[in-house]
Amino acid sequence: MKKTESGLYYKIIENGNGPQPQKGDIVKVHYTGTLLDGTKFDSSVDRGQPLPFKLGVGMVIKGWDEGIAMLHVGDSAKLVIPGELAYGERGAGQLIGPNETLVFHVKLEEIVNTGPFNIEGKEEKNTPSGLKYYIIEEHPDAPMPKPGQKVFVHYTGYLEDGTKFDSSWDRMQPFGFPLGQGRVIKGWDEGIGLLHKGEKARLIIPSHLGYGKQGAGGVIPPDATLIFDVELVDIK
Repeated sequence: MKKTESGLYYKIIENGNGPQPQKGDIVKVHYTGTLLDGTKFDSSVDRGQPLPFKLGVGMVIKGWDEGIAMLHVGDSAKLVIPGELAYGERGAGQLIGPNETLVFHVKLEEIVNTGPFNIEGKEEKNTPSGLKYYIIEEHPDAPMPKPGQKVFVHYTGYLEDGTKFDSSWDRMQPFGFPLGQGRVIKGWDEGIGLLHKGEKARLIIPSHLGYGKQGAGGVIPPDATLIFDVELVDIK
């Protein structure tokens, strides 16, 4: 294994061929964490959901910010993180004691494109209601949500002139709502219902499926067409 100046040990297990993330990028990482004796204390693999976080801004332990920054998308690595780069004297939970050295097997799955998505070469689809959409990333074998199920969606919303008015990625928290129950604008109930879990899409929502003549929040003007770049993260 190699050692950095900070005391982090790392070994690249498998080389990917993707780009390397930069500070401030949102990345998705699959991981399994163990103690030195092999006791597993956490695993995103067991949950089937990689962990998203903003790199280099202290959202994760120091050893992760340093170690993940050295990887390229698709790389798998082993990180051995001393206590001072992990949870320090306070430890964490029931299993991680004070100054505990931690071992992580990690894979950098993705540098998240939070928008705007590139729709060049993507098929434009239209529904009878007037909704227009493009599938950016397909997962046709994954499940689709049914009305009443709770869905979790990451999104960035734009006006037609490109002005961003909202993004769940800025909060690092996907938005959850029961599908088809009128809890969101009509274009969302319809558009999210067209997706499979894990898919990314651009929804172009005319005003009658959005906020109509009243607009919203002083940010969305009356009769505005809205553009949402979305990812259906999970279905419960």
